[in-house]
Amino acid sequence: MANEEAIKNELLSKFQFLGEKLRVQRERRIFLDVDYSKFFDVFDYAVKNMNFSVLCTITGLDEGENLAFYYHLAKRDGTMLNIKTFAPKNSPVIKTVTGYFPGAHIYERELEDMFGAKVEGLSPGKRYPLPDDWPVGQYPLRKDWTKEQLKK
Repeated sequence: MANEEAIKNELLSKFQFLGEKLRVQRERRIFLDVDYSKFFDVFDYAVKNMNFSVLCTITGLDEGENLAFYYHLAKRDGTMLNIKTFAPKNSPVIKTVTGYFPGAHIYERELEDMFGAKVEGLSPGKRYPLPDDWPVGQYPLRKDWTKEQLKK
């Protein structure tokens, strides 16, 4: 796991604040948690300086008071860097990463539809994956959502 340790060490030398929030989970799998205020610093560095050139997906999770967003980046050799950040559930605003990865718009639309995140800078487009007639303000992947809310 020398490659993973080299990546970890480079990130820690550049971003000392990561400290214990950066871990090698197993071969070719690196995870880190970063406050959203520093997210783009780390994301930009990983993409531009460390050759994490593939955005595999963005995963959203409801963690109670916060919504978490995992950006799964990969190198061509299969090494993955999973960057977790979060936004308060009562005001989940994040910025688009389509400037780095134009295809990210589909993942970001899913975050809007399923979690109610507001993705600043995302170009207008059709909803995804919910139908256009889905009720406004209904986010089915939030823990507090129930199908009974659809009947209201």
